[in-house]
Amino acid sequence: MDSHDQEAVAAVRAVFDQVIADGLAPESVTGATDEQVEAYAAAQGVTAVPAAVREVLRLIGVDHGLWQVGSSFGVDAVGRDAKRYAQAALAQDGGAIRDPGGLLVLVMHQAYAFHVVDGADLGHPDPPVWLITEGEPARLAWRSVTHWFDSMGPDVAAYRTRLEVMAELGGWMPPWARHLRPSGTGRAL
Repeated sequence: MDSHDQEAVAAVRAVFDQVIADGLAPESVTGATDEQVEAYAAAQGVTAVPAAVREVLRLIGVDHGLWQVGSSFGVDAVGRDAKRYAQAALAQDGGAIRDPGGLLVLVMHQAYAFHVVDGADLGHPDPPVWLITEGEPARLAWRSVTHWFDSMGPDVAAYRTRLEVMAELGGWMPPWARHLRPSGTGRAL
């Protein structure tokens, strides 16, 4: 791993560590192995996975907990079909992606919106992330994978506030509560 890859990995890890420090229970997410990441890439027909993408998948690539709630994300959830759907939307509506055949899909939301890395950028450690939305031209949405990961991170404080209000109202514990550590403890709820 060269120094640029190390910097990308450290930047992604810093985002993750901050969310954990904010109160996300680390046991609520499961990372992928390198073998699972390679299978994910192969299913999409790519041979290179940028260092920042690989690190995101190593951290949350099997069970993403509160990251990307409601969207398909991870080594088992995004594959060949997601790429075909993204390419179809791109072919219909265009955009400035230089290598659509080599793009890597990170997220699929209900088969109409996709977060992708341009195939032309797969050799970069922390490449930009594009948004492909059916009916619209593709657009550069995040300047890097690290920025994308940071912007997609769960707002732990907001989740905690909702949980406190629910508790005050005598409500039931929602399933997502297990993803949070109670204030002042190291264990999940």
